[in-house]
Amino acid sequence: MDKMSDELNVTYITFGGHVELQKYRFLYFVITFTVYVLILCSNSMILCLIWIQKSLHEPMYIFIAALLCNSLLLSTNIYPKLLIDLLSDLQITTYLSCRIQALIYYSLSGSEFLLLAAMAYDRYVSICKPLRYQTIMRKRTITILLVLAWLLPSCQLVPPLILGNSFKLCNYTLNGIFCNNAVTKLSCMSSTGPYIIYGVFTLINTVFVPLVFILFTYSKILIISHRRGSYVRKKAMQTCTPHLLVLISFSCLCSYDVIIARLDIDLPKAAHSIMTLQVVLYQPLFNPVIYGIKMKEIHKHLKRLFSRGKFCVCCINR
Repeated sequence: MDKMSDELNVTYITFGGHVELQKYRFLYFVITFTVYVLILCSNSMILCLIWIQKSLHEPMYIFIAALLCNSLLLSTNIYPKLLIDLLSDLQITTYLSCRIQALIYYSLSGSEFLLLAAMAYDRYVSICKPLRYQTIMRKRTITILLVLAWLLPSCQLVPPLILGNSFKLCNYTLNGIFCNNAVTKLSCMSSTGPYIIYGVFTLINTVFVPLVFILFTYSKILIISHRRGSYVRKKAMQTCTPHLLVLISFSCLCSYDVIIARLDIDLPKAAHSIMTLQVVLYQPLFNPVIYGIKMKEIHKHLKRLFSRGKFCVCCINR
C-alpha cells in the first residue's frame, strides 16, 4: 500500500499493535462492542438520573455528571474507530486524524484531573465552610470551573498539534491500536528536547498541580472533620471516598502512559495493547459503578429506578 495518496495528498499510517487480528477478529469486536455499550449505558443512566431528579441539582452532582460526560467523550473518541478497524482488512488512519485523536485523548484525560480538583474544592467548601457554601458555590462559579476544566488542557495541547504537522514522517507504522503518545515517535525530529520540555510543562499543569491541590484539600478536610466530631467525619468520608477512589484509579492508569510510552520500555505486543486500553476500558466503567454504589443519594434513586423496573416486569408477566 502506498504511504501517500497521490489523489488526495493525504498521509496514512498503519496501526501495528493488533495481535492475531485475522484469527480473533470477531471475538475482539464482540468484546469491544459489549464494553462500549456498557460504558454508554452505565454513564448515561446516572447522567439522566442527575438531569431528571431535582434533588440532585447540586454542585457536587453537577461535577459528577461532568466527570461521567467526560468518560463518555473519552470512550467515543476511541471505540468507534477501534471497532471499525477490527472489522477492516487494513487498520489505517490519516496522520492528521491520528494527531487529533491523540489531542482529544490527552485533553479529556487532563480534564478528568481538573474536574476531580473542582470536586475536591466543592467538598472543601461544603465541609470546612458550610455557612459560606451557597455564596461561594454559585452557578457562575460552577460554570467557570467546568469551562476551565475542559478548555485548559486542550488549549495547551493545540500548539504541539500545529507544530507536529511541520515534521516529516520517518515511520508509518504506529505501535498501538489507537493514537496516543506513540504518534510523536513517527516524526523525524533532529532534537526532541523542546518537545519533551513542553510535554513536561503540560503534564505539570494538567496533572501534577491538580493532584497536589486535591491531596492538600482532602488533607485539610480530614484534619477539620476530625476536630468537629463523628458526624462531620462520617459525612466527609461518605462524600469524599468515591472521589478519592476515582482519583487513585485514574492516576494509576495514566501513569502507564508516562512510564512505558515516554521511557521506551519494551513490552510484548499483547501486553502493550492491553496496557494501552486500561484508561479507556476500566475508568469509564469504574466511575459510574463507584458513584452509583458509594454516593448515597444516587444509589437511593438507582435502587428506586430498578425497583420500578422489576415491578413493571412483574406486571407484564402477569
